Amino acid sequence: MKRKITLKQIAKELDVSISTVSKSLRNSLEIGEETRLKVQAFAKFYNYKPNNIALSLKNRKTKSIGIIIPEIVHHFFSTVINGVEQVANEHGYSVVICLSDDSFDKEVLNMEMLANGSIDGFIMSLSKETQFKGDFHHITEVINQGMPVVMFDRVTNDILCDKVIIDDKAAAYEAVQSLIDNGRKKIALVTTVDYVSVGKLRTDGYEKALLDNGIPFNEDLIIKIEDVDTCEITISELLHARAFDAVFAVNELFAVTIIKTASKMGLKVPEDLAVIAFTDGIISKYSTPSITTVSQSGEKMGNKAAKMLIERLEAEHDEDEDENENYTTEVIETHLIKRESTD
Repeated sequence: MKRKITLKQIAKELDVSISTVSKSLRNSLEIGEETRLKVQAFAKFYNYKPNNIALSLKNRKTKSIGIIIPEIVHHFFSTVINGVEQVANEHGYSVVICLSDDSFDKEVLNMEMLANGSIDGFIMSLSKETQFKGDFHHITEVINQGMPVVMFDRVTNDILCDKVIIDDKAAAYEAVQSLIDNGRKKIALVTTVDYVSVGKLRTDGYEKALLDNGIPFNEDLIIKIEDVDTCEITISELLHARAFDAVFAVNELFAVTIIKTASKMGLKVPEDLAVIAFTDGIISKYSTPSITTVSQSGEKMGNKAAKMLIERLEAEHDEDEDENENYTTEVIETHLIKRESTD
């Protein structure tokens, strides 16, 4: 059985550009007869079937951008969407938003639906299940057909594309260091499971800050939470043990749960327990006490992701250009916003 082949693979095999392959398959007279026939014969031999993605790329620009996010409850993702929309609207693009609900299957379905001629390119953050499975075939297929993808926040090194991230490890280090500078020695970490890339990086930053300050790394002080809905029970168990005097939480939902649970137990924040969280959202600002946070600058991240995607979409491609794309990873700066939950 012949292997399934893509436009990108045909271009590589014949040492021509993707654009040349696409035009040859449409029998465009812009391409010389010899090249056209060679491309068509090669495609026929491997039973290449052009799909709607390829057809939409050069012929039917939709002026629409697709965004796929894992969840909407986190304030961070809504700020990213705002940032994308600002830049998209300035350039005459509309935005279509889909939610994966941290499901691999739903992420795949969303991409297939949007790539079927509905949009020109993707901005996306990977679902938990996708990162757990390590299966990125749906993204690879879209990119191989020439549709640009920009990843943000939850990204993978297994896919070559433009990315927008923060330095999660450095941001976590700064947060934990600030707790240590205020005299806290027994610092717990409430984080996600390791297969979520940002959770792993933030854990690494937490560990490095402790070790750099001569504080032993104690795995018993790390709580890995998979489901936000059941995290209160796990956090309560940790608080009852009274084994720590500070908590670094990788998101504000975890942080507010910690504060609520501590209050029920008669613990005062920050006197008995200091709390720092990632994501500077509405919850952090209006919680009692208000929560010290690492600002992820979601709006800036969205702005940058949209600019990178639109630059790809509107770039003029030379017929003989090198197909080895120069992808970039942009790192957005973070900063600590101090509030009532720390000293």
